[in-house]
Amino acid sequence: MSIDDHAEELASDLGVDKEEVREKLDNLVSYNVPVEEAKQSLRRQYGVADADDDGAPTAKDLAELTPDDSNVTVTGTVLTVGKRSIRYQGEDQVIYEGEIADETGVVSYTSWTEFDRQPGETVRIGNAGVREWDGEAELNIGESTTVEPIDASLDVDRRIGGDASLSEIEPGDRGVNLEIRVLEGERKVIDGRDGETEILSGVLADETARLPFTDWDPHPEIEAGASLRLENTYVREFRGVPSVNVSEFSTVERLADPVAAREEPERLSIREAVGRGGAFDVELVGNVLAVRDGSGLIERCPECGRVIQKGQCRTHGEVDGVDDLRVKAILDDGTDTVTAVLDDELTADVYGGGIEDAKDHARDEMDQTVVADTIRERIVGREYRVRGSLSVDEYGANLDATAFAESDDDPAARADALLAEVGR
Repeated sequence: MSIDDHAEELASDLGVDKEEVREKLDNLVSYNVPVEEAKQSLRRQYGVADADDDGAPTAKDLAELTPDDSNVTVTGTVLTVGKRSIRYQGEDQVIYEGEIADETGVVSYTSWTEFDRQPGETVRIGNAGVREWDGEAELNIGESTTVEPIDASLDVDRRIGGDASLSEIEPGDRGVNLEIRVLEGERKVIDGRDGETEILSGVLADETARLPFTDWDPHPEIEAGASLRLENTYVREFRGVPSVNVSEFSTVERLADPVAAREEPERLSIREAVGRGGAFDVELVGNVLAVRDGSGLIERCPECGRVIQKGQCRTHGEVDGVDDLRVKAILDDGTDTVTAVLDDELTADVYGGGIEDAKDHARDEMDQTVVADTIRERIVGREYRVRGSLSVDEYGANLDATAFAESDDDPAARADALLAEVGR
């Protein structure tokens, strides 16, 4: 049924004007209140309840909540509070989001109205909706929800407040506060929700990790070398790793003392890196077992950058390809394998020449595959240290390499480390 049909049915049941009901129903639904819950709320407003509805929300512990629940009351301690703007039904909407916990568990929440509570406060949230978000139940706080502080202390075994180190944050975290050093920053223009939009992106670090970031409302304080405290950030997943997002509602404060920053990549076994589901700026060491097809001298679509075959792009059809160099090398350290992807510059280093050299080579031999064959002869069977960011999907694990160098590790030490890793 459409909203109009629901409004007509409800107006008939209540004996009131349809347009009046439609306006109120639209308002509740715009705050993500489920339609049936919104209809129940309006029935109570007009003094009419469903036969199976006593008019009172159901009190539940947080661990009991499921996406099938509606109209619930919960009591918990606010852990985090974040604020940002989203585009909802074609309009900008400011939302508040974070986590709340009780003795039984923790759930995330989204409030579509002002949420003026602070981390550490115990609150009773009445007449809240529940929806599914990332496979879990999430409290949905709308116009008909009440949020009131109560004088109670709950035994909550959770960190209160948004302060965290980079190694502790995960995609989906909201209201996160960080003390970091900016390692890299670059302004760029993207095609955003309001057309061309300038953003700032780069790399942040503390002593625990290095992660990518995006500032959607570029703050002048965020520049390479700056030590900063960032408050009210949120975390998304970018190529399998957490990415810090700074918004117009984030605060940025310069710190008097420099933040210790991890300068070197984290050294991991391939099994550890793949097991994380993704890793940013790590170093793997292993033997190149093979160079995969699609390496060497290739052609890309000028529109989307995808590799093309025989002048055909899967998305744009027949195109005039742009020449490029690439290596897809299978790296094995005895614990697992990963495909290391080398860009044109790293490929030129291992091949011993650039794109024009590769084209001349292929032309002389009348065979484009000679470039990949030359690369195979030079790197297969050798051990390399590869630095880059790893992502894992249904097609396997790929490491986008930023450095690729023959290893100078001591073989005996490597063997001992491998045996220790396998024996865990």
